[in-house]
Amino acid sequence: MESNTDSQTLVDRSLHTEYFSTAWMAFEFMVGFYSGLKAGSILLIAFGLDSFLEIISGSTLIWRLRKENTGAGPEAIERAEKRSSLIVGIVLLLLAIYVTAVSLFNLFTHATADTSYSGIAIGIASVLLMPILIIRKRSLGKALHSDALVEDGMCNITCAYMAATVLIGALLTALLNWWWADSVAALILVYFIASEGWESFQEGYKK
Repeated sequence: MESNTDSQTLVDRSLHTEYFSTAWMAFEFMVGFYSGLKAGSILLIAFGLDSFLEIISGSTLIWRLRKENTGAGPEAIERAEKRSSLIVGIVLLLLAIYVTAVSLFNLFTHATADTSYSGIAIGIASVLLMPILIIRKRSLGKALHSDALVEDGMCNITCAYMAATVLIGALLTALLNWWWADSVAALILVYFIASEGWESFQEGYKK
């Protein structure tokens, strides 16, 4: 049986992990979104916007951990989390529709994105960092018996796939100058965005 001190240590480690994760998502949003605007890349813009929504999800989990730590009622915590999941889910689904429309338009008009070295760099960094966060969050979540923290770690798997897609699309644009690479990679990204959005939407409506 865990002592209160051990439990407090686990909560503190979980909070520090979430603080770092949320701060990284903020950095990822700024670099991805700015790089996308500068290069005319719908792929990087979508990646940046998804990172912004991850900030909301991460902040909700931080709030939940802090509330649990101070003995807040589970019903109030669950209501707030569902509300947040519903909002994030709706925005993600709208983002998926937007990215699909712009990507198809770019394909039909042969629009080309410029090379973005900052986009390539953020893709590499995210691909390397996400597995570390996945392992740490799942380990801490299981130790704390926190499904929310384990699920947040699973969300980082999606982030890793998205980062890999961004990296491949940006490299194809930079190295081979394939005009369609950015839009096709963005359409692949839509699958992850829509899946994440639908899951959050369902969580928000779950009874």
